[in-house]
Amino acid sequence: MHAMNAIHGRVSPSGRISLPAEFRKAVGLHEGGDVVVELAGDEIRIRSIDAVVARAQKLSRRILGDRPEGSVQAFLDERKREAERE
Repeated sequence: MHAMNAIHGRVSPSGRISLPAEFRKAVGLHEGGDVVVELAGDEIRIRSIDAVVARAQKLSRRILGDRPEGSVQAFLDERKREAERE
């Protein structure tokens, strides 16, 4: 099977664009799934929520490593302590 990486499309009068099934499948977009649509200069990027979360987690691990104080739970615990002090 030959993979496509570009197609010619058309924007409907209502502003909708159809994405080929091969594209959706390649990046994990499923019917009814949530996506993040991002304007990056003159490009529009569409990513699944799972892809966005995975990237954020990867960046977090790269910045914070596996230190317990860098976890989401540590953040929530600190916020709770701050609220209790107020």
